[in-house]
Order: sequence, then C-alpha cells, then structure tokens
Amino acid sequence: MSKLTILANIKANPDKIALVKAELEKLLPITRAEKGCLQYDLHQDNENPEHFLFYENWASRELWQTHMNAPHLAAYMEATEGAVAEFTLNEMNQIG
Repeated sequence: MSKLTILANIKANPDKIALVKAELEKLLPITRAEKGCLQYDLHQDNENPEHFLFYENWASRELWQTHMNAPHLAAYMEATEGAVAEFTLNEMNQIG
C-alpha cells in the first residue's frame, strides 16, 4: 500500500487555545518516534490562532491506525475534552 497523508484540523475554543496547543505539542516527540511515522508537523494559523493543523505522512494506513489507538492520543482526548470546538480529518493519497 502507498504512503498515507493525513490532514487533521483542530479548532480550539477561543478561551482554550493555550491548553489545546500545549496538549498538541506533547504529541510531537512521541508520535514522531512511532513505527511508520514519516512526517508529523503541527501548524497554527497566523490569523486564526484557534486553528491548528497536523500534516502527517505515514508508511501505511495500518500503522496510522495503530497511532490512532495509542495511549498518548487517548490522553490528549481526555485532557482537551470540552476545549476543542471542531475537528476534521482527511485521509489522502498523493497522486502527483
């Protein structure tokens, strides 16, 4: 199977930006060390600081699914419960 690209958009509640950012930053070193993680970059919108984006590349969908079930992701979900206004995720394959 080909490489999988993930775009994950996270929109924090305006009064919870610092909390969400801190919790997202905790995911960086742990996830980057995971098997199959080729790229895991966190971005914050310059004009809308409540909007965060992960740009991820994984060796396979199966290895990404392992990541999605990892304890550190569950800990993030628990820590940010009620702090995230919106979350969207796109699974994509590069075509060119």
